[in-house]
Amino acid sequence: MDREILRTPDSRFENLSGFNYAPHYVEIEGIRIHYVEEGNSEKAPILLMHGEPSWCYLYRKMIPILTGAGHHIIAPDLVGFGRSDKFTRIEDYTYQMQVDIFTDFVRKLDLTEITLFCQDWGGLIGLRVVANEPDRFTRIVAANTGLPDFGTLINLIFPSLFRFLVKRQGNITREDLDSDEYSSKKSIKPFLRWVAYSQTAPEFPISEIIQNGTETELTPDVLAAYDAPFPNDSYKAGARIMPSLVPTQLKENHKTWKEVFSKWNKPFLTTFSDMDPITRGQDKEFHARVPGTKDQPHTTIKGAGHFLQEDKGEELAKVLLDFLKSTSN
Repeated sequence: MDREILRTPDSRFENLSGFNYAPHYVEIEGIRIHYVEEGNSEKAPILLMHGEPSWCYLYRKMIPILTGAGHHIIAPDLVGFGRSDKFTRIEDYTYQMQVDIFTDFVRKLDLTEITLFCQDWGGLIGLRVVANEPDRFTRIVAANTGLPDFGTLINLIFPSLFRFLVKRQGNITREDLDSDEYSSKKSIKPFLRWVAYSQTAPEFPISEIIQNGTETELTPDVLAAYDAPFPNDSYKAGARIMPSLVPTQLKENHKTWKEVFSKWNKPFLTTFSDMDPITRGQDKEFHARVPGTKDQPHTTIKGAGHFLQEDKGEELAKVLLDFLKSTSN
């Protein structure tokens, strides 16, 4: 069955607060992928990969600082997000599909000597792209993300267990997400509740979700920009299904760890925030398993939530610039 594709009208992206970048597009497997490209195209690219349910608008505070320092920025939108095409059916979204599309993306644009900056799903997908094309990447910065792998045996049983645990959560409300239990530092429950909410909520208010994952109060025009890609609920199939796809590639992730990242000696930096209950502590796994993290100036961004680019984008950009300087030949 052919995938039914929706394309957000261009008018939805006019006059967005702090974001006046010209759109660029590339078609991959019949899907139009949007990306922002700014700065000095003669320089090696910095690939900024967002997560869900955000889009490359999330990087608007970082882009001018990075380009102002002479760098070349490429910030794509995942399939189902931003100005990229969107499927109407949730079953058309898979983890592997996103990995395949963005592996082809770096090939089609013939990107080399890439610095990857990835957050949330930008890491789950971006790190797998690195594994597919390791010679194209020079360094990595991981922020509030991970690459799930629980070991061979648990990887086999965890997807079924995960579905069971999500179902046990029942119908989750916004109030449940804001509860003290959601903020627990030592529980998987925040993520289980988030997945259950994405599956059961009658409405899925994108801008409210972004606000819930930030520590700063977002202005109405910024909230409107996060809602812009989604004129109505028919555009939100990807946003709803992506959380539940996290454990669907554990076998492939395990192979990636074993064959690529356990041997990755190129510079690898973590810049996690201190107020994200979803990914808190996952930076330690990178430190323990990736040789390239050794002796790097890993940073904890203070006062930032899950969407730390929104809370502390300027600070993140400066951390990235320092990392580029210290690891350049």
